[in-house]
Amino acid sequence: MSFEFTARLPLSRHELDRDYLSRNRPALFEELWADARTRVLPLWNGTAMLDGESVAVLSPGETPEAELLLYLGRTIDGADTPYVAAVLTDEAAATLGSGAVWGNLRELGSKLSDFDAGLFTEALALANWHAAHRFSPRTGRATSPALGGWVRRADGDDGDDFPRTDAAIIVGVTDAEDRILLGSNALWAENRYSLLAGFVEPGESLENAVVREVYEEAGIRVRNPVYLGSQPWPFPASIMLGFRATLDRDHPQTLRPDGEEILDLRWFSREELSSSLGEIVLPGGTSIARAILEDWFGGPIEDRHEW
Repeated sequence: MSFEFTARLPLSRHELDRDYLSRNRPALFEELWADARTRVLPLWNGTAMLDGESVAVLSPGETPEAELLLYLGRTIDGADTPYVAAVLTDEAAATLGSGAVWGNLRELGSKLSDFDAGLFTEALALANWHAAHRFSPRTGRATSPALGGWVRRADGDDGDDFPRTDAAIIVGVTDAEDRILLGSNALWAENRYSLLAGFVEPGESLENAVVREVYEEAGIRVRNPVYLGSQPWPFPASIMLGFRATLDRDHPQTLRPDGEEILDLRWFSREELSSSLGEIVLPGGTSIARAILEDWFGGPIEDRHEW
């Protein structure tokens, strides 16, 4: 694993002790609300409240009544400041005033500080899990949050439901000429191109997922998948596992888009990619796709139309 590469992934940054032992305290939130050091990150419709180029935090007394509270942990700077995320309804968010500014992590991730990026990413991932797991998968009974928001429980159930993360691989495929393969997804505008990616299936290794996804989407075989690093991607609940892989010259090399998910595929040399930047749109700076592209490219790619 390349920690130098991982350090360049905006959503992999984190500067908070998650303090898992405190989650067991039965009066956790009452204690936190009585602690003058506690700071609260408001979340609303998948966005965080902003203060300029930083996420905004409130004191407990400034925080509207929330539909869900999530204990995120404490700072490691010696101040031991507790942080909580408060998921707000439309009505509660409105009480913060018309001047409140809200921001999207996908757009802001590469612009935030290490602390803010980690705080927002943790809070959003956990909030998204709660939104999608309101019922027990075993009994169908309604569940409620417990352990500081890190578990959901249903009355009469024997087991706890813990947060889930969906593993997905993303891969920079290169050929014998060191060109990189980019594809255009059916859900995007036709000039948007990125790396090939897909979810890991049950009973499958990460490396096998790389080989399978590339073959399914592009009709070519790759070899030697090399792991680069990972980044959480809470849109809504993934972790992206980055790889590089090379074209297997012992198999046919004709590109064949699957026609359903991938509509177009193109090989790019570094010179071709540079000359195409006014024509195509590349993944944005928050994504691991951008980091893998720039790792192959050898430095920042100066395009004005990233997404």
